[in-house]
Amino acid sequence: MSILSPEMSSFAPSSKKQKTTISKSDGPFFSDIGKIEYKPDAGPEQTLVFKHYNAKEVVMGRTMEDWLRFSVCFWHSFRGTGADAFGFPTIDRPWDDGTHSMENAKRRLRAAFEFFARLGNKYWTFHDRDIAPEGSTLAESNANLDEMVDLAYDLQRQKGVKLLWVTCNLFAHSRYMNGAATNPDAHVSIYAAAQVKKGLEIAHRLGAENFVFWGGREGYQSLLNTDIRAELDHMAAFFRMVVAYKHKIGFKGQLLIEPKAKEPTRHQYDYDVQTVMSFLHQYDLSQHFKINVEPNHTTLAGHPYEHDIQLASAYGFLGSVDANTGSPDLGWDTDQFPMDIRNCTVVMKIIMEQGGLSPGGLNFDAKVRRESVAVEDLFIAHIGAMDAFARGLRNAANIISDGHMKTALENRYTSWGSGLGARIKKGEATLEDCEKYIMQKGDPSHTSGKQEHFEAMLNYYL
Repeated sequence: MSILSPEMSSFAPSSKKQKTTISKSDGPFFSDIGKIEYKPDAGPEQTLVFKHYNAKEVVMGRTMEDWLRFSVCFWHSFRGTGADAFGFPTIDRPWDDGTHSMENAKRRLRAAFEFFARLGNKYWTFHDRDIAPEGSTLAESNANLDEMVDLAYDLQRQKGVKLLWVTCNLFAHSRYMNGAATNPDAHVSIYAAAQVKKGLEIAHRLGAENFVFWGGREGYQSLLNTDIRAELDHMAAFFRMVVAYKHKIGFKGQLLIEPKAKEPTRHQYDYDVQTVMSFLHQYDLSQHFKINVEPNHTTLAGHPYEHDIQLASAYGFLGSVDANTGSPDLGWDTDQFPMDIRNCTVVMKIIMEQGGLSPGGLNFDAKVRRESVAVEDLFIAHIGAMDAFARGLRNAANIISDGHMKTALENRYTSWGSGLGARIKKGEATLEDCEKYIMQKGDPSHTSGKQEHFEAMLNYYL
């Protein structure tokens, strides 16, 4: 998730900030772009068609649409302005007049659903503060949300689009500069809890299939002024209130935590999947939460692209994926659209082997580049990423069906399937048994890891 998109207009030049009203169309907003079609024979210059994503195509017993469960995120696609930490906004959308009015918020939402209809995705995601302006009081903010949620409810029904998940923005406002659930000031944490209460209610109202927690400022800048144990204890207490209220209102959605290693704090308490799993087990919350993995965050933690997805899946914690990528050479969270076929293939192999992501999905938590200012770029970015994952899906299906990579992997661990290896796995062996075995068998031989063999096999399917 971006920490900047909804708020970056405040960094605009003063001349732009003085403009309070800009006349904008009420739609249609994409009249020159029709519904995106599947044209497998289209040439490389035709980027406003699907060349690989065929929603109803059946792959290993399910449609592509069902396996992939694509979702468009509202914040990057309809609140993003191209601004970054080093520059002012570059993107001027026909549906956005630059104000924080309810009229502008409604126009943005209508534009988003027009986009969904043309793209053909079945899911969307948003932060509470993305869709409704924050008021001067919590009551005013909640009233704005209620009005926007009523519109979203109607648009979902009209367009046949569902809500993959909701999350609360507990990081952008200055009140959260020292964190939300982990803030040293209990008053701030209480405000965050009240905000999440409303978030769960609107998620329930809109039929969200998940609810995500991204701890944007749940971490520290310096250990000198931080009581780590107290802050983690407070975060666990916060999540216990969430679980209790979820059950109280009858919300059936899956609760998800999204790891991130760094940015904006020096250290985030949700550093990576292994850290989150440890936290959940430590505080007896593991039965209530799964994990929303963002691979761009995985690489920020110094891991390979698919590491967190693989680890979460191995332990039954993989709930959803924020489908994006980054530029590891830059070292920060760039939220790019995923176009790498190798990465999409290994991710889909993991997802298919665990039986799918439902009720999670592949949410495009990604933004067009600052320089990609044309409206059609927004379509092309999503189309390219959807095609990349469609190719990854087909590749993964072939890998799984052929079984060569699975067999090769299993062969590396055959010694654990019988004899003393099997007894160790079952907890039936002792250190004395191990010593006796070595005295009889001697030193182990060198066994090749065959990394290059595995890499070559993967390349065959790409």
